[in-house]
Amino acid sequence: MTFQDLKLNTPLYNALDDLGFTNPTPIQAEAFNVVASGSDVVGIAQTGTGKTFAYMLPILRGLKYSEQESPRVLVMVPTRELVVQVVDEIEKLAKYINVRVLGVYGGVNINAQKRAVAEGIDIIVATPGRLYDLAVSRVLQLKTIQKLVIDEVDVMLDLGFRHQLINIFDILPERRQNIMFSATMTEDVDALINDFFIAPKRVSIAVSGTPLENIDQHKYAVPNFYTKLNLLKEILKDTETFNKVLIFVGFKKMADRLFDALDENFHDELCVIHSNKTQNYRLRSIEQFRAGDNRILVATDVMARGLDIDNVSHVINFDTPNFPENYMHRIGRTGRAEREGKSILFYTEKEQEALERIEGLMQMTIPEIEFPENVAISTDLLEEERPQILERNNPLKLRDEDAPGSAFHEKKEKNSKENLGGSYKFKIAAKYKKPKTRGDKNYNKRNKK
Repeated sequence: MTFQDLKLNTPLYNALDDLGFTNPTPIQAEAFNVVASGSDVVGIAQTGTGKTFAYMLPILRGLKYSEQESPRVLVMVPTRELVVQVVDEIEKLAKYINVRVLGVYGGVNINAQKRAVAEGIDIIVATPGRLYDLAVSRVLQLKTIQKLVIDEVDVMLDLGFRHQLINIFDILPERRQNIMFSATMTEDVDALINDFFIAPKRVSIAVSGTPLENIDQHKYAVPNFYTKLNLLKEILKDTETFNKVLIFVGFKKMADRLFDALDENFHDELCVIHSNKTQNYRLRSIEQFRAGDNRILVATDVMARGLDIDNVSHVINFDTPNFPENYMHRIGRTGRAEREGKSILFYTEKEQEALERIEGLMQMTIPEIEFPENVAISTDLLEEERPQILERNNPLKLRDEDAPGSAFHEKKEKNSKENLGGSYKFKIAAKYKKPKTRGDKNYNKRNKK
């Protein structure tokens, strides 16, 4: 199938020609007619398969010119980086269409975004928190939204955006098309669909956890952090093979620790990204890595979702993620657009169970590479890697002779206060009642008898 089979309009064909695209990806081909029909849609496809174009092609084809100020299309994504990326993709696709696109996210001055919204927009791409702030301030009117797209919805729910999503649904018009794309189907995602979607049509391209065939995967058994670090430094010496490397760790603290450890050897080639970094720092790191100014990018799992960077030669999993789906999203950063990619996984004995869950989900065993002889095996351990030793004379459980003695006793009944759940006046009111009329002075006396 080619894009000509989708019966697009001339401005979209011109934009696709400029981008050099002739054939749609499977999710783009399968989702086009379903989204164009106006029905609610649930799309399940792996990251890196062209989901943004899958929903934007049919939306842009049917989006007519309008001078109204309020937006007609709302796209919600979980992270600031994804807002910037999706806006960029839409602008490429709408190059020859008179359409106004705006991205809004937290961490920057809201007043500048309010002014941009007031100028009028057709498509707004937003993170849930900042979108709700703008809507509550009444600068952004959402009653004109015709199509709602929720991209990477599983990540949104993982990040705790469920209540914000529900609040946003409450202020959206009831008659709208709901379009949702996710890489994984979880119980939370399914519950969201049942609550807010009307007879959605499902488009599923790949089973969750199915590895992309064009990604070559390998693993190393490594005893500890510092040995992993020695192995990583040895690998990164090969600048020709490892020319654009994305290194994933599970936590922000570990990302900073690894960045500091690599900085001495790869100072000018290295950058890092996680949610504690400022917005400008994060965007600059991504752009420098994307442009090739930095060869190595250290990132956390949250940053992995939807991050679209071309020609990543290798993804290195410095640690083994506890959730196998996160591994799939990590390796999905390489081998994009049907190119060949390579993934390397480091795992320790403690991470063995997590590795087995990943291989079980993929229904395959990742080939293991023998540990290089020229790499030093360190005996140094991080604080969290050291075995926990309890003091002999300070056990966690108290002995009988350490139990509270006779000095501890329950209060006498007369000293025990009753929690009335409010003021004492309610008890007085119940005891003496209230006169039926202001003049009936003897009412309380009669009632007391």
